[in-house]
Amino acid sequence: MDQNNFKELKPKIILGIAAHPDDLDFGSSGTVANFIHQGAEAHYLIITDGSKGSEDQDMDPQKLTKIRHQEQRNALKVLGGQSVTYLDYPDGMLEMSLELKKDVVRVIRTIKPDVVISMDPSMIYSAQRGFINHPDHRVAGQVALDAVFPLARDHLVFPELYQEGLKPHKVKTVLLTNFESSNYYVDITKTFDQKILALKAHKSQIPDIEQPKIWLRQMAEITGQKAGYRLAEGFIRIDLRI
Repeated sequence: MDQNNFKELKPKIILGIAAHPDDLDFGSSGTVANFIHQGAEAHYLIITDGSKGSEDQDMDPQKLTKIRHQEQRNALKVLGGQSVTYLDYPDGMLEMSLELKKDVVRVIRTIKPDVVISMDPSMIYSAQRGFINHPDHRVAGQVALDAVFPLARDHLVFPELYQEGLKPHKVKTVLLTNFESSNYYVDITKTFDQKILALKAHKSQIPDIEQPKIWLRQMAEITGQKAGYRLAEGFIRIDLRI
């Protein structure tokens, strides 16, 4: 589907849902910055504690979690976002569960986003790019979809949340990062530098931003060619009608 078949998105509140600190900044931070420039509030929900993402054999997992919490706060601050919520499920071991879904629904009903950004759970691997999508990414994306519809919408789901005063909420649009396939593109020509600065904040993961900057720009250029932009991020866009 050509993105011209979609109305332009001008969200008021964005919620990014991801497995790890830095996931959203790699996939969608240029878009988040773009929406913030248009007046949107932006919030992140990070599901795991990020405690496994280090090649330093002397690194303590609890120390790494604290480091990555702060890195994500710093990265979102660069973009102009509002808040980061951490669920701190064990990194690398994320599994689908009702408890996890309830935790995500709680945040959706609290933040009340009109746009949710996450990763496409159907992207399992890419032979062309030579990578297997992290299983935590796939679980996070599926939980985000399940939480958006129907769990956050229906008051009889997780009635204890309703009793806490968290009323049902209908998300209007979901944007899923896929890297292989897109039906909607966002111009990040003016916000690409912010994307790089946000990623630079993740020093434990990216000690030298210069090499990633090269291939990130190349990806943004290739994606932009599909939509007539100099630099772009692409998504699977789903506008919910029910």
